[in-house]
Amino acid sequence: MSARKGTYALFLTFANDVTVTVGALGPHFFRAGTYCYVGSAMGGLDQRVSRHLARTKRIRWHIDYLTTVCDSSEAWESYPDPVDECELARMAEECGGIPEMDGFGCSDCGCRTHLFRMEDGASLELVSRAGLERFQGPFRVR
Repeated sequence: MSARKGTYALFLTFANDVTVTVGALGPHFFRAGTYCYVGSAMGGLDQRVSRHLARTKRIRWHIDYLTTVCDSSEAWESYPDPVDECELARMAEECGGIPEMDGFGCSDCGCRTHLFRMEDGASLELVSRAGLERFQGPFRVR
């Protein structure tokens, strides 16, 4: 069985305000609340998203700095016909997401950021509008 390819939205919640140093991007103050990171996994959706949801890991990507310290996280996938990663970022902003940190998670494209602060139903609107399904992991029941 070949690896599933797709894109995803990862929602992270911070119960309290926190300052996190995000690699070369430096320290950033995150207000308590929910944030959305959009990404792609064309080499294996299950492996990538499961890694993001794990609390303990080697720091490799910008998002790792947040997933190791957030209070909770959940993932939604765009599969089998994935919405393009940059299109998901555009949709997140159109749904009310506020660009949070310039350069976050978008070093390989022309986007401003792939991280958004989500307020007042923006997360639910993005999930609905993009047709995302809750990520069930590599052992999904069909």
